[in-house]
Amino acid sequence: MSVVLGLLTAVIVAVAVAADVRGDGVHPVAYLFAAGFGALMLVRRRHPVGVLVATGVGLLGYYALGLPPIGLALPVGAALYSAAEAGRLRWATATAAGLVAISSAARSLGGEDPGYLYAYELPTTVAVMAAAILLGDVVRTRRLWRAEAADRAAREVDRRMQHERVALARDLHDVLAHTISVVTLHADVAAEAIEDGNTSAARTAVRRVREASGGAARELRGTLAALRADEDPPAGVLARLGELTGGAPVEVVVDGTERPLPQVVDSTAYRIVQEALTNARRHAAGHPVRLTIGYRPSSLELTIVNEGAAEAGAGGHGLRGMRERVALLGGTLHAGRAEDGTFVVAATLPAEAAA
Repeated sequence: MSVVLGLLTAVIVAVAVAADVRGDGVHPVAYLFAAGFGALMLVRRRHPVGVLVATGVGLLGYYALGLPPIGLALPVGAALYSAAEAGRLRWATATAAGLVAISSAARSLGGEDPGYLYAYELPTTVAVMAAAILLGDVVRTRRLWRAEAADRAAREVDRRMQHERVALARDLHDVLAHTISVVTLHADVAAEAIEDGNTSAARTAVRRVREASGGAARELRGTLAALRADEDPPAGVLARLGELTGGAPVEVVVDGTERPLPQVVDSTAYRIVQEALTNARRHAAGHPVRLTIGYRPSSLELTIVNEGAAEAGAGGHGLRGMRERVALLGGTLHAGRAEDGTFVVAATLPAEAAA
């Protein structure tokens, strides 16, 4: 998108330069300005206000050199859009108003026809600038709305997963409690039978113990099979990462050989990624995010790099929740700004290969 805006800006300004509406001849420096206006768009996401100010100052310098007219709104339109898209609405509005005021005053003092200037060109310029700012603000608002909708959906998934886990824990508790009571009872019967020399009763009791323990083992295997079923992985595991990254600028890199993970590690890893992406969308919407999943012999490493300017969730409940989840497993988590200005969340979870 930045490259397209840059090329479009450079081409529009170059065409306006080539038109040479005053007929004074075109100086090569004018085309350098066109290229400069376009090049500024390449860093618009990282420095929206800086690009806006640089474009405005460059435009004033352009006219100060007496170069061919190129209008006011078109050269600065992309910068106004970028600032509004980044949430710098006041900067965009103030810059547009300042440029209009300076341009109008300079042209009036230069003897330009007031009727043409204020009745035709000024309303057109203001309309184009306002449209650029409005479009940027609408795009930002829609992005925030989508991020909030994704956050609500993620919370709903988490709620359902917690409900399923409670139900599963209750079922397993009932099965295992019954099995242990049966095993204990028949173990006592077997012990008494052995003391009495009643081998037949002892064998029967031992057989009951074996049947009960075998039933419990089958119940556990069935539960694990349901949790790890390839055709329908449970909510809240890395197999469902696509539900988090869909429609967002997220690059996923897998380092190492993928393998089944213990359920609690898989779920914790998913929640860490979910929280990091949610914070990135909330605090630095539209900026690229890179997720690296590293499978190590005895651990799982997660690195989420957010290239946005905001410190996503640096001190909120989300980061504290991630730390608590990781600490429960005996892992480590670090979050903060790197030297290159990105915000990095790095977690290491102990993770022996699941049996």
